[in-house]
Amino acid sequence: MRTADYWKEYELIDCSGGERLERWGDIILVRPDPQVIWNTPKENPLWYNPHAVYNRSSSGGGSWQVKKKMPDVWQIGFENLKFNIKAMGFKHTGLFPEQAVNWKMTAEIIKNAGRPVKALNLFAYTGGATLAALNAGASVTHVDASKGMTLWAKENAAASGLSDRPVRWLVDDCIKFVQREIRRGNTYDIIIMDPPSYGRGPGGEVWKLENEIYDFVSLCSQLLSESPLMVLINSYTTGLSPSVMEYILCETVGRKYTGKTESDEIGLPVSSKPGRVLPCGASAIWKKG
Repeated sequence: MRTADYWKEYELIDCSGGERLERWGDIILVRPDPQVIWNTPKENPLWYNPHAVYNRSSSGGGSWQVKKKMPDVWQIGFENLKFNIKAMGFKHTGLFPEQAVNWKMTAEIIKNAGRPVKALNLFAYTGGATLAALNAGASVTHVDASKGMTLWAKENAAASGLSDRPVRWLVDDCIKFVQREIRRGNTYDIIIMDPPSYGRGPGGEVWKLENEIYDFVSLCSQLLSESPLMVLINSYTTGLSPSVMEYILCETVGRKYTGKTESDEIGLPVSSKPGRVLPCGASAIWKKG
């Protein structure tokens, strides 16, 4: 497992009974996590004195129960990047801190390329990977179907001092955007994608990851430059293992370009349990050989 163990302003303090105890800057949150199926003693007193707890509803969804005064929006930093954090619906905060392992890897590849790098970030959410690539010196095309998430990403870029970097912020359906880019003849050296498990397009199109991911990665492989550097797939879909995503990359990108593929879970260290890591998702990567 690749572990995001270099955060200073985020901390996974403990996890038990289907919940995480987390520190986001100075704010303590308790959130549900379906991976946490063990029931160990909740000994840390912060379990019982957080700023807010997300309570699931038996009918679906849920809501935040605010227990202590907290801001509507606050910031945490990762290295020299800044992210705006909010207690959103469906337990989210606008940031997946485990993705820092992929941000660091992407930045290293860009910095070591020795040439200008064009990166495409699909299903780009609030822009963690976009900021990492911009900060490393790449030009980035950021695509997400949500106008609100794209605005949030732009705010994160501004907070990080990256507003003047070469970036296109696009609110668009990712499949249709890729199809148009192929017709236009545009290419990219790096493609990053974090597709949802399930969704509907603006025209009512149904997206189910297991059914769509192979064809979509095949389509995206047509956007790669003559000398691509990396293709990265992130997934939080339980039924889609790292090895399956690696196999897809081998059969698509790997058939066209010389390189190597790898895959693994990504996770967060549990600070109260030295040596324990909570698995939080999976990634598969093709890199130039």
